[in-house]
Amino acid sequence: MKIIQKHELNSLKRSVDQGTEEQREAVKKIIHDVKQRGDAAVQSYTKQFDLVDLEELRVSEDEMDAAYESIDGEFVEILQEAEQNIRRFHERQRTNSWFEAAADGSILGQKITAIDAAGIYVPGGTAAYPSSVFMNVIPAQVAGVERIVMTTPPGKDGNVPEGVLVAAKLLGVHEVYKVGGAQAIAALAYGTESLQPVDKITGPGNVFVALAKREVFGDVDIDMIAGPSEIAVLADDSAKANEVAADLLSQAEHDARSSSVLVTTSIELAEKVEEQIEVQLKDLPRYDIARASIDDYGAIIICEEMDEAIAVINEIAAEHLEIMTKDPFGDMAKVKHAGAIFLGPYSSEPVGDYFAGPNHVLPTSGTARFSSPLSVDDFTKKSSIISYSEQALISNGGKISQFARLEGLEAHARAVETRKERWK
Repeated sequence: MKIIQKHELNSLKRSVDQGTEEQREAVKKIIHDVKQRGDAAVQSYTKQFDLVDLEELRVSEDEMDAAYESIDGEFVEILQEAEQNIRRFHERQRTNSWFEAAADGSILGQKITAIDAAGIYVPGGTAAYPSSVFMNVIPAQVAGVERIVMTTPPGKDGNVPEGVLVAAKLLGVHEVYKVGGAQAIAALAYGTESLQPVDKITGPGNVFVALAKREVFGDVDIDMIAGPSEIAVLADDSAKANEVAADLLSQAEHDARSSSVLVTTSIELAEKVEEQIEVQLKDLPRYDIARASIDDYGAIIICEEMDEAIAVINEIAAEHLEIMTKDPFGDMAKVKHAGAIFLGPYSSEPVGDYFAGPNHVLPTSGTARFSSPLSVDDFTKKSSIISYSEQALISNGGKISQFARLEGLEAHARAVETRKERWK
């Protein structure tokens, strides 16, 4: 893990606009093909990329029941408790429609409506992610989305990981498809014979999933273009090096392009964390991935004082930020940009990933400067309500038509003035 200067931060940045030109063209081809050939195209790409020939894309109820029966009962209990925590947190995010009546009888307001259908992408590949099921489905359910569809890549045996299916079953999601990659995003956006299209697609994935989400945006909504995972730890001499190192590695094992950064005011801590990273790396099952991540996108930045360190943290705008200092709440108050903030030595990043309740679908690649975690709001839309009274139009009609003519829109002005006979 290298020690860098704060002006070298750019060396750690990864663009949200991922992928090569060749990959972008491949994704466009897949989307076009799925739009034209539907299921046949999806099955063909599933055979090509996932190495499995599927006759049925949809997961059957028998498969979901079998997964539930075969999985460890203690794990089911853990999932159930995690679900309760996550649902409780997201229930607090619910917003209501509102209406306000003025003295002149006019009514203004805002109507909150859930989207009709949401598509949830759960990544596969090198790991299984039941947590992704919870974090994407639960806010949609709390928002009131009536139809929730889940897609996830099948394994080479043609099956979906048991944990993913059990999480879906616990939440009551029964429309699950064994489809991954860009073909899944295309199917969710435009539909096939088996899968009716949705209104919004959420959930992380590889570079092809990210590029496909970018490509279909506008025809459907998406949550974000998620880049590789990242963590920043803000620490002083009160932090324990072994804990800091473990938390940095918790993100390094995700992806070779994940970023793990320590920003500290303690030279002694920096040196000890360097040592601990090497010690803890040795026996990690995902050593190769974590090693590449630490070597290429891992860094330690040493600052003279805490305000300088916090300024660096705000520049990074990390997906996950841990504050391990003597005054974590006080330091947190000065943080402006972070996806999720973990305070104190007991709030290790995986606490938020799995169990505490807040959503782990977070802005990456510095986009925490202007965007937020996935929430209930992402699955609703707002309609403005305008009910002008006769008195309000009498008072303001002349001003409105004058405003319209100022913009050169005569028909707008006449649309108001044609109602003059109503108030004579």
